[in-house]
Amino acid sequence: MYEDFVQKFSSNPAAVAYGNWQISQYYQNAGDLQKALDYGDKALASSPHNLDILVSQAGIAQQMKNNSKLMDYSVRGGEAYNSISKQAKPEGLSDQDFATRIEEEKNSGKSSYESLEAAAYNAIAGENSAKTRMSYIERFTPAFPKSRFEEQVTSYAMVSLSELKDTSRLISYGEKSLAVNPNSLPTLLLLANTYVEDSKPGSMNKAVTYAQKAIAVAKADAPDADRSRKLSAGVAHYTLGYAYLKEDKTVAAIPELKTASGLLKGQDDQYYAMTMFRLGWAYAKLNKVTEAREVLVEAVKIPGPVQQPSQDLLAKVNAARAKGK
Repeated sequence: MYEDFVQKFSSNPAAVAYGNWQISQYYQNAGDLQKALDYGDKALASSPHNLDILVSQAGIAQQMKNNSKLMDYSVRGGEAYNSISKQAKPEGLSDQDFATRIEEEKNSGKSSYESLEAAAYNAIAGENSAKTRMSYIERFTPAFPKSRFEEQVTSYAMVSLSELKDTSRLISYGEKSLAVNPNSLPTLLLLANTYVEDSKPGSMNKAVTYAQKAIAVAKADAPDADRSRKLSAGVAHYTLGYAYLKEDKTVAAIPELKTASGLLKGQDDQYYAMTMFRLGWAYAKLNKVTEAREVLVEAVKIPGPVQQPSQDLLAKVNAARAKGK
């Protein structure tokens, strides 16, 4: 019946989209998911920004366990939703009426947008291949700016690009993310930590810049600062101190590392251990053996990759201390 309807109103894109979408839903209910997907694509060809159809197509792709298609529809939906506020104002419409129309359209599409955002995130979280997962993330980030899953997606990006050993791509991802959301704490930390380990000229300056920006955004001293913000600030202060050490600015590094230790203690053992190791190293370099010993005694208590280097450095500090007596 709907195929006749589509033929009859073939010159009307809205009618064609509606008819093909109904056929798609029929085949989905009948269990023929490939035909459902095909007819849904025909519907989208006539109405490419229709969020309801995109949600329907994403659901079919999810049933088929076709995450590639699921990402296609989700990203298209995100782009369609974001384009609402970018449309040109029609002639003769007042600014107030236009603003009201935009707000109504966004409110109408919000649940569809959030549904597609969640579906895309689940595809990222469920993907085992680092290469494929990263390709999903690179599409997700601009389609869903300021996502409620931003922190988790950034973590997946870090893991994926670490597995791929692709520093340049990680930096490219981070820079693009910041262009969309300049105050993203996870992305600022991602870039600061990447640049501080990079040996290219200029990398240390960038590490310092991003770490300082992360500290400013986190506002760890603010009354409403939660654990996540304080932890982020702690990591940023650690990275800033580490960057100063690599630039031979040992005196400048010490207050950053001391601040980091206060924020990280009892919150993140591994970052706390790294901070205390770097702080001990800084004190030792300045021949402040008593201070170096105090912080290294803390560092050696924490199991992990920094425990042995901390023990080795503590032994050297103790030897220097004994020699100085």
